[in-house]
Amino acid sequence: MADDPIALFRHWLAAAEAAAPNDPNAMALAPVDADGRPSARMVLMKGLQDDGALSFHTNSLSRKGAALAAHPVAAALFHWKSLRRQVRFEGAVSDAPVAESDAYFASRGHESRLSAWASFQSQPLEDRATLEARQREMEQKFANGDVPRPPHWHGYRLTPATIEFWQDGAHRLHHRRLFTRRADGGWDEGLLYP
Repeated sequence: MADDPIALFRHWLAAAEAAAPNDPNAMALAPVDADGRPSARMVLMKGLQDDGALSFHTNSLSRKGAALAAHPVAAALFHWKSLRRQVRFEGAVSDAPVAESDAYFASRGHESRLSAWASFQSQPLEDRATLEARQREMEQKFANGDVPRPPHWHGYRLTPATIEFWQDGAHRLHHRRLFTRRADGGWDEGLLYP
């Protein structure tokens, strides 16, 4: 496992799932907007590909969607405080396959699927009543129960160029391991000062 960061991440994620069952797949996602400003928010990782790509889903018209369209790169951070561990991913972001987006959207609860239609994510909102009225409109629009995936809601994959593992150490002598992807798809590994 020492030379395979994907296997190591799977091991750490399994430990987090066992120790912290509330959203162990939550990650801080930080894309860069058109003006070059980073902006972080929490999203849920919904898949881990064999190449280490992290899948997540969102509204492509949201602030993060616009940032990813302008600069298709991002950083993601998993922090498991109770385990005193964190993992950072940095790399290119691409669209996930349509079938993956459709399947995940279909797995969401009915009300969550309606809210994907009702919300103009990241746009100014006059008041809460306006959002609640939009939700009611969507309930009527999709009264038959079938709520298809909106065209602006889809998945992304962050394919890591680097992955850093951080483990808390006594007296701030933390353990930091950096994996950098080579052109052949393999990984180089090194240590970093804490």
